[in-house]
Amino acid sequence: MTFEVAADAYNRFMGRYSGPLATRFADWAGVTPPGRALDVGCGTGALTRELVERLGVDGVSAVDPSQPFLAALRQSFPTLDVQAGVAEQLPYPDDLFDHALAQLVVHFMADPVGGFREMGRVTRPGGTVAACVWDLGGGGGPLTAFWQAARDLDPDVNDESGLPGVHEGELSRLCDEAGLSQIEDGVLTVTVRHATFDEWWEPYTLGVGPAGAHVQNLDEAGRVALRDRCRELLPEPPFYILASAWAVRARA
Repeated sequence: MTFEVAADAYNRFMGRYSGPLATRFADWAGVTPPGRALDVGCGTGALTRELVERLGVDGVSAVDPSQPFLAALRQSFPTLDVQAGVAEQLPYPDDLFDHALAQLVVHFMADPVGGFREMGRVTRPGGTVAACVWDLGGGGGPLTAFWQAARDLDPDVNDESGLPGVHEGELSRLCDEAGLSQIEDGVLTVTVRHATFDEWWEPYTLGVGPAGAHVQNLDEAGRVALRDRCRELLPEPPFYILASAWAVRARA
């Protein structure tokens, strides 16, 4: 899965959830100064911003395959070390970082075990490797109502529940297979307010990720039916979305 979409589209779609998640995730990973951290699959920089606040711009590096996302991040932080690349082949030497973190990335890795192994390689011995992924398998993530509506209309829809790391315990298993140690599981939860239904729905039409691709692949009647079903499933606005992510932390 690629994310060659405008940074603003991604921010409107997922940034409303990934921003508050970044603070909880950095706390979970134990990121405190001094130190150096790598944001793997940085996207538009929700976690990167949190890391910069804690460690300073010189203490943070970021890597992502999406050129639009990297361009937006470079505009925000002109002196930040930003590299194009994927988790499975990180463009950094061994033992460089105190922390390697991947927020909402593992389930999109072509080789999650290889990605964790690379994160361990670039982290100093005893440093922290951490990741989190929305609970797309257990129905606790922010896209639950959307995918429930999609399944109601098409039981065979690919609803992201089969992606790696989206079920409880899967991140730990992947870390173990990657040779990491002192592996711990956790759950991180954020609550996001939506003032209107349209404010919740409109970002799904921007083509971001599997959910956006699903909407764009529907004809007009299909999009209307999906939108109407989502409205039926959600409370009257304003409403709150409780979004949980599986988390793991380990030692390199």
